[in-house]
Amino acid sequence: MFEKFESFEIAAGAGGAAGGGSNFLSLILPLVLMFAIFYFLLIRPQQKKQKTRNSMLSALKKGDKVVTIGGLHGTIMEITDDTVVLRVNDVTKLTFDRNSISHAISTAAEGEK
Repeated sequence: MFEKFESFEIAAGAGGAAGGGSNFLSLILPLVLMFAIFYFLLIRPQQKKQKTRNSMLSALKKGDKVVTIGGLHGTIMEITDDTVVLRVNDVTKLTFDRNSISHAISTAAEGEK
């Protein structure tokens, strides 16, 4: 009974030595597949999201209604390359970093309210 197992190990060892190139491929293939999965599930969507956010920030203009990351709603009164002055109510104006804008409120969504 033990002789069968020994002969199997010898045969498996001999076959493994002859196919050394396939051994290397079997080690690299899972790493390549993991990288591809990470790229398509994590990296690529994050890059697309960052691209749309940058285009939204560059398209901001005076008079747009926006929401900051902290949840403050306001209207843009002044805008420069790195700062935004928001009018919160009739007398209150606050200065924020341009990157602190979360999203712009579309006029179509505002008209539905």
